[in-house]
Amino acid sequence: MTASAGRQLDVPTRNGAAKAQLRASIDRLFGWLEKHEYRSYDTFDGLNAKFVRPFTFETKFLRTVLQQGVRRFPLNLRPVLGVSKGYSTKGMGFLARGFMRLHHATGEQIWADKAEFALQWLIDHKSPGYSGACWGNHFDYQSRSFYLPKGVPTIVWTSLIGHAFLDGYEHFQNDVYLQTAVSACEHILRDLQTYPDGGGACISYIPTGNSQVHNANTLGGSLLARTYMHTGNAPYRDLAQKAMQYTAQYQRPDASWYYGEKANLHWVDNFHTAYVLDCFKYYGDSTKDFSFETKLGKGYDYWKKTFFLEDGTPRYYDHKTLPIDIQCCSQAIDTLVFFSDHDPDGLNLALKVAQWTISNMQDRSGYFYYRRYSPWLVNKTPTLHWGQATMMSALAALYKAL
Repeated sequence: MTASAGRQLDVPTRNGAAKAQLRASIDRLFGWLEKHEYRSYDTFDGLNAKFVRPFTFETKFLRTVLQQGVRRFPLNLRPVLGVSKGYSTKGMGFLARGFMRLHHATGEQIWADKAEFALQWLIDHKSPGYSGACWGNHFDYQSRSFYLPKGVPTIVWTSLIGHAFLDGYEHFQNDVYLQTAVSACEHILRDLQTYPDGGGACISYIPTGNSQVHNANTLGGSLLARTYMHTGNAPYRDLAQKAMQYTAQYQRPDASWYYGEKANLHWVDNFHTAYVLDCFKYYGDSTKDFSFETKLGKGYDYWKKTFFLEDGTPRYYDHKTLPIDIQCCSQAIDTLVFFSDHDPDGLNLALKVAQWTISNMQDRSGYFYYRRYSPWLVNKTPTLHWGQATMMSALAALYKAL
């Protein structure tokens, strides 16, 4: 296992020094976002390569080769392949959450204005033709299990954005934001299939087929549970409970979860595990049903023990560190802050991860790199939601918590 893939630095022990470092990083990132008008590339936007896409002949294999080749190549091929920069719905959701956190922490009106702008943008850019509010990619996407055309919603996008609207309702007391979250829950109930399994049921990742993935299922359950807390809508709670039960019953003996139960989905990684942990916590906090607390506690301990090096470097997989992906960095900070009410030491680790990430993954211009393959080989592509938006949200959460 790689001992460290970057420079090791000591975390400032005083909150004042740590907050100053975080604020400087946030301000640089915000400056970059403003300069680029909140547009950039996405990790999986390779099928937008207009000069090369025709040569896939629309076969699953060649679409996968193009998408994964663009994603994994250590240099940014998008400009020469004809991939344009774009806006990201999921990115806007994370940015809205980050801006609200900064407004809460500082009282500065600019952050409130930016948050409300992002939420309104999301209202204006919902996927049409469904039973409720939902959001999808701005590009076609080929997964191991399915092909998803541009604009078709996913439960991951819809749930994470739905949480941003619940944050907006709690922060601004604006009923429009709560009703948007309710509308997203109606989409989940009416447009997505559920698949009974044991004592639970798995909510499908997409509305166009049966795709069962643990983080997607629990994200849907967490949005339903948190919306139930504000509305008392019993069907939301009932489906949330079944979704959490489905994933709980598949916790492995070491307390981890596979990405999914199909044979080709048997891997364990950092940020998808963190999503699942967040969702179990949202469910318990929202419903006061703590029947999953033991599994949650074991899962959190496993995650914290498995996915971090001593200097705060976030590992990608349970069995290896590299590549260090910016999504692992951002989600680790966010989850550690979220759990700090139960694990006070989590803030110290979140600070370590944040400082490592700022020192090793943030460009001088302000944006964060996509991946670090070694101390010398770095993919510096400025992905929007996968990096800039998630880091804005995570750093803001940590800044607010200090």
